[in-house]
Amino acid sequence: MLTRLDRYIIAKFLSTFFFALGLISLVAIVIDLAEKIDDFIQNNASTKQLIFDYYIYFIPWFYNLFNNLFVFIAVIFFTSRLALNSEIVAMLAGGVSFRRLLRPYMIGASMLAVLSFFMNTWIIPYCNEQKVDFENQYINGRRNEEHWQRNVHRQLSPGVYMFIDNFSKKDSVGYKFTLEKFENRTLVYKLAAERFSFNQESGKWHVENYTERLFGEEEKLNKGVEQDIDIAFNPQEFFLRKDDVGIYNTPKLNKIIAAERMRGAEKIEFYLVEKYRRLAMPFSTLILTLIGFSISSRKVKGGRGMHLGFGLGLAFSFIFLSQLTFTFAYAGDISPLLAVWLPNIVYLMIGLVLFRLAPK
Repeated sequence: MLTRLDRYIIAKFLSTFFFALGLISLVAIVIDLAEKIDDFIQNNASTKQLIFDYYIYFIPWFYNLFNNLFVFIAVIFFTSRLALNSEIVAMLAGGVSFRRLLRPYMIGASMLAVLSFFMNTWIIPYCNEQKVDFENQYINGRRNEEHWQRNVHRQLSPGVYMFIDNFSKKDSVGYKFTLEKFENRTLVYKLAAERFSFNQESGKWHVENYTERLFGEEEKLNKGVEQDIDIAFNPQEFFLRKDDVGIYNTPKLNKIIAAERMRGAEKIEFYLVEKYRRLAMPFSTLILTLIGFSISSRKVKGGRGMHLGFGLGLAFSFIFLSQLTFTFAYAGDISPLLAVWLPNIVYLMIGLVLFRLAPK
């Protein structure tokens, strides 16, 4: 059961967190708008579109990017104020143990961790998708992107292989297409076409100037001008950019990972890091709350500034270590699971040490 003290600390924690989130989000919006205003004007984006089609989705994306930092700032900010006003000393003098004092912090952090997990799984991917769609239409970030994919070799399903000489990601048209099917390592079917294109409405592929061979006791040959075929090849999923991985919710992301593994894709680390990060990030909220509480609960001569300076140094080092391990994972030097959880493990140990050394 929550006591009045618990409710007081949780209310301070959450109100400071959302205040910091709102304030820094406004600053980020102003900076982003100043950077992209020329593109918005050039592409005739209206004020209504900027608000309801872009920045309403920009804020959840920004929250997801710096969620841990917001939590850390909130904990240090209001705990330093409690320590500066001698409120923590009064709580300890009133018989509340230092360990017991941590409980409302962990409750508040757990609420934010659950919110973060839910948003990472469902809300943030949807917001990312809307944000990316708007940027593709009104911002010139992809004008120079390479639209052609060459020498594509993929396994579409067990025993089914696809080969493409050239494929345009812009209009989903390919040239020199070959489809082969094997049973017990024996080739039983082969389709070759000079050109093929994707029909977005039907989800089928249209092949032109094709040749079909059916192998068996009697080989059958069929040539034609055009026909529709149904294969498990969605160009939007096959040619994902690194920045687009975040547009899929977790169940969809799991399906993409399973499909990429089945197809024999060489690089799926981006997908795995994103998957594991969505679970690791809520846990890091608890860890950074422990560190922030341990640092800022002591009344020091420098006051809140000293706490913020030391605390932000630790927070940014946590973010730096996370990005560093992600880079190693993308390069295949360490496993994605270890890369995502290593910063949590390291800073959990730091948090436990700081909590142990904190004055009680």
